[in-house]
Amino acid sequence: MPLSSAACRGREGGAGGPFPAAPVVLISIDTLRSDHLPLYGYRAVETPAIDALGRDGIVFESAWSHVPLTLPSHLSILTGRLPGEHGVRDNIGYHFDPGKLDDLPMALGKAGYKTGGAVSAYVLRRETGVARGFDFYDSQIEVQLNEALGRSQRPGKETAAVALDWLRRVAGGPFFLFLHLYEPHAPYTPPEPFASRYKDNPYDGEIATADAVVGDVIAELERLGLYDRAVVILLSDHGEGLGEHGEREHGILLYRTTLQVPLLLKLPGSRLAGSRVGEAAQLIDVYPTVLSLLGLPVPAGLAGQPLLALLRPAAPSNPSSPSKTSREIYSETVYPRLHYGWSELSSLLRERFHYIHGPDPELYDLTADPGELRNSRASERRTAAALRDRVRAYERQLAAPAAEDQETVRKLTALGYAAGALQPAAGEILPDPKTRIGSLADLNRAMTLLYQRRYDEAIPVFRHALEVNPKLVDGWEHLGQALHQVGRRPEALQAFEKAMTLSGGMPHLALATGGLLLDMGRLDEAQKHAELALQVSPGPAQSLLAKVAFARRQPEAAEKAARAALAAEGLKVEPLLTLARVRVLQGKLGEALAFADQAQQELARNAADQDFPSIDFVRGDILGRLHRDGEAEQAFLHGIQHFPTDPRAYASLALLYASQEREAEAVATLRRMVEANESPVSYAEAVQTLRILGDPRGAAALLRQALGRFPQSTELRALAGASRPPGSAARP
Repeated sequence: MPLSSAACRGREGGAGGPFPAAPVVLISIDTLRSDHLPLYGYRAVETPAIDALGRDGIVFESAWSHVPLTLPSHLSILTGRLPGEHGVRDNIGYHFDPGKLDDLPMALGKAGYKTGGAVSAYVLRRETGVARGFDFYDSQIEVQLNEALGRSQRPGKETAAVALDWLRRVAGGPFFLFLHLYEPHAPYTPPEPFASRYKDNPYDGEIATADAVVGDVIAELERLGLYDRAVVILLSDHGEGLGEHGEREHGILLYRTTLQVPLLLKLPGSRLAGSRVGEAAQLIDVYPTVLSLLGLPVPAGLAGQPLLALLRPAAPSNPSSPSKTSREIYSETVYPRLHYGWSELSSLLRERFHYIHGPDPELYDLTADPGELRNSRASERRTAAALRDRVRAYERQLAAPAAEDQETVRKLTALGYAAGALQPAAGEILPDPKTRIGSLADLNRAMTLLYQRRYDEAIPVFRHALEVNPKLVDGWEHLGQALHQVGRRPEALQAFEKAMTLSGGMPHLALATGGLLLDMGRLDEAQKHAELALQVSPGPAQSLLAKVAFARRQPEAAEKAARAALAAEGLKVEPLLTLARVRVLQGKLGEALAFADQAQQELARNAADQDFPSIDFVRGDILGRLHRDGEAEQAFLHGIQHFPTDPRAYASLALLYASQEREAEAVATLRRMVEANESPVSYAEAVQTLRILGDPRGAAALLRQALGRFPQSTELRALAGASRPPGSAARP
């Protein structure tokens, strides 16, 4: 039952603070629904650490997110501002400028606090601007190839280890620690023992995984003598759609499933322990709460308020049915607009009603209908009209992502991508997301096939999804990835360019397009696309620039860009491989192998679950040049086993076999390559390899067969007109 503030003061004696110089720990568990925790009445998962923290602190039974997306939600937490105020409206393409706003780490840093953050998702990388106020910020996560950005993550246990290592170094003074865990974000793949324990509900298994990490953090705070005097806040940035209202995951709709989150506050000395608050809280309350607890000035004009102000007399509450509140809590999502070409949505919670504004507005009485199954707009017309007028006061015009300055606009325009392409045509009414969400079944099925590397099967499913929803930016992007993987480069380029045009030129799409252009030998265009992403993603952009320079046979420029990529935060595999290739070009094979081995170690240490087919190809090539034939063969075979559609390892293995007079095995390897990936790229690689092997007749016959299969292929037609092929990776 909720406790009144008077009762709490009587029991604890001035429990509300301030607590000057108290340590502050903010733990964010991504994508965690409050109604999947025992503290909120759920019984199908065990969370002993979170339960204990709840017993030591205050549980806010009705806490709400302002946006069901990771980056903008965390910026609302850290700034105390709504997305339209801090300017970041989506996970990608937007950049936070903290020069315009103080955020929590900046405010605490000015007060003498050491500030540290460690995050588990690529979308929270430091280049987004979220790290600007931190003394220490670790976001060593690289993009997961051929997957949605939201799936680029690292285990929370690894992130916590980094965070606690920093904590031990600063534990002697006041500090602010922000720890972000990505479990239970999709894909739901909990480790053991939780995978077996929750095999029928892996989402809950990931919740249990996150709870175990929380337990480790709390145990370390206790060991260091910090827990009792610390302010500890545990929350989630948003919830998760588990099939309700037709939504899988989150970001598209604005129902309780994705907006209501857990929120726990433990005070120094566990003051007010066991309190439960029924009054609605919101994530922008966290910023003024921390400042007020520490006795620091709270900026004027904030929509949020210190959470302890919500401890007032209240009727007994039911966590599954939010209590009546006089507060207005605003939420929004522009994700449908940016990624699918559908209408954005906004919502307002006031008293017992939740109003969702879009082309087809909805109104729900959360007391009578907590599952939001019965739209009450028709029967509550006056309430719906009043909330409609109020929600409009919160809405802010949507600025297109990527086009943050005139130079970026100029570059996008020069490449044919009009910034602001997301604006609807005059008179166009964008569809309401809830009317189209059922059409995403094909997109979801295609994405599953993509993750399973079943590219040929994924391509027609993507195309069918795009026939129904031609403005699906994500669909065009991942169709391009699948086509690129099977060597259908011109079609892949068309798909990427369509995604770039529809999105207004998102940086991660610019990098994907640039990588494809590099493979196609269109180096100037690849460079320009890499430059589009330099501000938001400097590491991957510099890595691509390094590969472009290497393709131009400019080793000094390639090394300079690769080292710039190494200096940026993120995984180091690709720039290390570029440095290995540079050393091969310079004839320094020992150094080349050292760089390649370092890349392999980096992958095993920081991203063992990610895919880098280049490692086996580069290492095998270097080992072959060093005449370590057995090791080279094993490297190429490993690459073929794990990346059967990539032709490079096949071609290099065939050359290795030929150098050992194993001609039959060389030809069989080329045959396997074409069978595994019957594409112009594979045929072209096989033709060039046969020419290098001194079999012009076999090369000519294969080329005729390939041209009959792919008569419009620019790669094959170029080979047909070439008197001699360009060089390929081979033994010296």
